Amino acid sequence: MGVRVYELARTLGRSSKDLMHELQKQGIDLKSHMSSIDEETAELVAELLKAQLQPSIKDTPAASPVVEEEEERLQDTLSTFPIAVTPEMAVPLLATPTPVMIQTPSSVVVESPTVADTVEAPAVAKAAPEKLLRLGEAVTVKELAEKMNARPAEAIRALMKLGVMATINAVIDLDKATALAQSFGYRVEAAATDSGDAFIDDEDSEENLRPRAPVVTVMGHVDHGKTSLLDAIRATNVTQSEAGGITQHIGAYAVSTTRGQVVFLDTPGHEAFTAMRARGAQATDIVVLVVAADDGVMPQTVEAITHARAANVPIVVAINKIDLPNANPDRIKQQLSDHGLVPEQWGGETIFVEVSAKRKQNIDELLEMLLLQAEILELRANPSRRGQGVVIEAELDKTRGPVATVLVQKGTVRIGDAFVVGMHYGRIRALLNDHGEKIIEAGPATPVEVIGVSGVPLAGDHFQVVADEKKARQIATLRQQRRREEHIQRTSRITLEDLYRQIKEGEVKELNVLIKADVQGSAQAVRDTLEKQSTSEVRVRVIQGAVGGITESDVMLASASNAIIIGFNVRPTPKASELAEREGVDVRLYTIIYDLIGDVRAALEGLLEPEVAEHIMGRAEVRETYHIPRIGVIAGCYVTEGTVTRNAECRLLRDDVVVYQGRIASLRRFKEDVHEVSSGYECGIGLERFADIKRGDIIEPFVREKVAKKLAAQS
Repeated sequence: MGVRVYELARTLGRSSKDLMHELQKQGIDLKSHMSSIDEETAELVAELLKAQLQPSIKDTPAASPVVEEEEERLQDTLSTFPIAVTPEMAVPLLATPTPVMIQTPSSVVVESPTVADTVEAPAVAKAAPEKLLRLGEAVTVKELAEKMNARPAEAIRALMKLGVMATINAVIDLDKATALAQSFGYRVEAAATDSGDAFIDDEDSEENLRPRAPVVTVMGHVDHGKTSLLDAIRATNVTQSEAGGITQHIGAYAVSTTRGQVVFLDTPGHEAFTAMRARGAQATDIVVLVVAADDGVMPQTVEAITHARAANVPIVVAINKIDLPNANPDRIKQQLSDHGLVPEQWGGETIFVEVSAKRKQNIDELLEMLLLQAEILELRANPSRRGQGVVIEAELDKTRGPVATVLVQKGTVRIGDAFVVGMHYGRIRALLNDHGEKIIEAGPATPVEVIGVSGVPLAGDHFQVVADEKKARQIATLRQQRRREEHIQRTSRITLEDLYRQIKEGEVKELNVLIKADVQGSAQAVRDTLEKQSTSEVRVRVIQGAVGGITESDVMLASASNAIIIGFNVRPTPKASELAEREGVDVRLYTIIYDLIGDVRAALEGLLEPEVAEHIMGRAEVRETYHIPRIGVIAGCYVTEGTVTRNAECRLLRDDVVVYQGRIASLRRFKEDVHEVSSGYECGIGLERFADIKRGDIIEPFVREKVAKKLAAQS
């Protein structure tokens, strides 16, 4: 039995990544830190590393004379160039009276100066110094005028010439500010630290980077034991608090181990929560793919693999429920190998751990593998900068107001910081950790609840700490203005094609829906799921999707829009319930996504026009025709199959071609009128307003039935 690389690295006090690099330099081929080497090779490697450590200590003091000799040679080189010590030559180059940079060794030009250099130097001095402004995403006219050393009136006048009407306190975007600054002779550079749109910041220096905890997202199919596995790790019980025993929110938890902290994100496994799983994969460092040993690879398992690969994060597979009698881990490994996840035992690079959440079996081994994977990734962040992060979930609390669950990714977030998140802003009034305890600050890779947001942000919005609340308000106001302008542009422009499409869509029946949910992520997931139920004949139109309880204003909006209200994990207020009953508004409350989808599909099927199905009742062969005065032609028939009924719809076939379709006007057997004649009997049939009946024709009575149409199954 050999020694694993990570165990040898721990013994030598080195990181697994450094040790793998050294081994590969020695010609030892390794695939990962989980690879094994024999004990003899391990001893040789340990002696080699100790031998390398000795000369490196001896060589350190010997380097100083070399440096001193190099500096003396550099000073001699300086004395050979008269241009470097002439102040008159240095002044035009720097456009300042003090030749500071000329006296430093770093500014020395090694090549000999030419005549062309000395001639071109004064030309550089004639160029005017370039004026540069660094502007954020939003700025007021007054602030921009102060930065340009101009009066606000001049700035407003220049904006009017550009076709922009603005007051002294009006917020203008970066494009308008750039045009205004250029008219005053300034060059504008976007200051990304204020924008917060894409978190494009300068790279952190190496000395400021510190190790941080790994962020691990747990993904997999519904009911495969993801939350139960986290319960075993956290020694809590979250599953029982979830409706139906399935996770319907993203949960963020910090777990302390003997080797450091690990942050877990628990994502839902139901197909309706695709967007939540995508967000979880994008905010993570490692993905734990949970697969039930008794079930196998399912659709959401494959989707989780796709999300993880799109986010370019490593995958650790946890085969759960191995304590069940019908568990078959080898079958799971074979199925996942077909999707490119080959176990290390089979020569692949994917770590597989067989666990049992119910019996807490191999939980420590899973944590060990996660921390080893994190060690290879060398996760570091700068805690001394302004805080940045991503919104994992958001909700509207009755007592605390809007609350956002934020995963801090960079910097440190503190109480009192001003911030921008999506189209909202605020100042942090309180920070709560995953246990609900108040904390003063939160560093990188820490999930926290932020209280103090002006509204409920969308899940996935970026969180950015800014200089002050005034700047945060400006940025949020500008983003809201942009959103309104985009909405107006989308609704106001219309073409002939759009008009034709709207006319065609007028024939499509709609089910108007108003959605209220407990958290923003669930509201978006329900909205996406319902919109996917739309077909070419019926369509779900979401009037509004918001967070919070069902209020009177929601009922009035639903009444005016002829919509139904769907509440997901929320309840209506007593006054809202009374108003809904009075207005006749249908309010449906759900806690499980399965029930919601089933009821909406049933409602949509009720809007569909029923299909008309035709059933052949029988066939009668014409064997003779009789002309009766004042009545017409009567066909003497023999019923060959089924029954013939009076007043039934029928068609007359001649050589299998329909020559008449109408009704049976009279039906007699002998001289008596009868209601129906069964097969094997003869009868006389008179057709309504048709007399061209010939021998050999076939009379085929039929009945039309309306059948309720079903929606096509969602793929």
